[in-house]
Amino acid sequence: MLLPHSPLVLLLAFLSCFAPVWANSPYGQCGGSGWSGDTTCPSGSKPTAANSYTCVDSSEWYSQCLQATSTSAGMPSTAATSGVSSTSTTASTYTSTSAGTGASSTSISSSTPTDAPSKLTGKTPALGWNHWNAYGCAVSEEKVLAAANSLVDLGLKDAGYEYVNIDDCWDLQARDSSGHMVPDPTKFPNGIKAVADKIHDLGLKIGIYSDAGSATCADFPGSLDGESVDAALWAEWGIDYLKYDNCNVPGNWSDYWTYTDWYESNSAKRYRQMAGALANQDRPIQFALCNWGNANVWDWGARVGHSWRMSGDSSATWLYFMSIISTNVNHLDAIDFYAHNDMDMMEIGNGNFTVEEERTHFAAWAFLKSPILFIYDECLFQLSTLTTEQVGILKNAELLAFSQDTTVGAPAKPFTAYSGAPTTTPPEYYAGQSSAGTHVFIINTSASAATKAFTLSAVPSLGTGGSFKIHDMWTGKDLSGSYAATANFTVSLAAHDTAAYLITTA
Repeated sequence: MLLPHSPLVLLLAFLSCFAPVWANSPYGQCGGSGWSGDTTCPSGSKPTAANSYTCVDSSEWYSQCLQATSTSAGMPSTAATSGVSSTSTTASTYTSTSAGTGASSTSISSSTPTDAPSKLTGKTPALGWNHWNAYGCAVSEEKVLAAANSLVDLGLKDAGYEYVNIDDCWDLQARDSSGHMVPDPTKFPNGIKAVADKIHDLGLKIGIYSDAGSATCADFPGSLDGESVDAALWAEWGIDYLKYDNCNVPGNWSDYWTYTDWYESNSAKRYRQMAGALANQDRPIQFALCNWGNANVWDWGARVGHSWRMSGDSSATWLYFMSIISTNVNHLDAIDFYAHNDMDMMEIGNGNFTVEEERTHFAAWAFLKSPILFIYDECLFQLSTLTTEQVGILKNAELLAFSQDTTVGAPAKPFTAYSGAPTTTPPEYYAGQSSAGTHVFIINTSASAATKAFTLSAVPSLGTGGSFKIHDMWTGKDLSGSYAATANFTVSLAAHDTAAYLITTA
């Protein structure tokens, strides 16, 4: 058995850095807003079929190369689709998760589980790593273990990042004779349990992926109507986290009308079935609903899982950041302990962002209490292409402390910074509480430097009297002097940068 740091494992992982994963590849990204990579899909085959791949839209931000026999369950009805000003909530009137051509009909039970998510996990937003945008279907045991070791070696584990999550394509495309999912022996020659044991030995946790349809987005076995078998298998392997996707939904499971309570929608019932299966296991498994913001999931997600995606797949673009924040701020009341609006993957190290944009990306995910799951590969860290500054952003102790605060579960929320302050989309000023005190976060949404200001008495909970200290959460230092409640605080922010402050009584 190969050890995670054995010379052969490290050599294989190193060589894999030079193998293109996404360029013209099956199941790879082929489009989306801001996408500058290859937009063509390959001709080819997979073990069970031989036909070409087609570029299929899963959202405005993400298109994927899928085979003609498998399509996704449709564009999320609540994703922003017309720039940053969109805050559509059309799922409240009509949602259709139409089946892909590879979806097969399954029966809808007249009695759906009502089990609540475990309170033994998921109190605060998940922090960790996910393989998908780094490797797609080229995932392997070596790459997963290399990522786990990177979390430890870079101090990210010590900063609070604990999940090492395997996404789609980890198994074979057919179940065994007992109906169990089978880890691909080429990708995971020692099986998933052996990988889980090694990750647990590092003091980390492991996540797995499946789908609330008859097949996953990459056309591997889904779990719809097989929830009990799959949940028991994952528990036996030692799985700690489940990402549960929304592709290949049979047509009879679609939502065709307005529900008085979307918890009773067919979409919610598909996820409730898995929630019930997870509740019957002897270990807590954090449940991440990846239904793309459909079916008003923010209204019922906390009754079923620990987090729920607010849109389709993310894109490494500034427009995506602004769009998902705009969507999220309409539903911040849904967030609390064990309940988190998921704004999707952390894109630091991807795309062509400025440092200021990466600061905003991380800060917004932290102060809105979204799960933070990286998508880097071990090449980025082993070959030192992620800068010290980027790693510093990801490890910022004070922003992570706000995200992971165990006293206050609510996120920061928009506030009016001063009398007559203009309205922007998304809002630029946010205030929230933690065990340390009151926080203010300011996003400069402008493409140029700007001076931002707020009146201290306008900050919720500070009151109209007294004197205050202001602490910079990025530098970890107090600003000089003290500020009266009536004072106006000003700061010059670079384009697309975010300021983060802790305010306490002087």
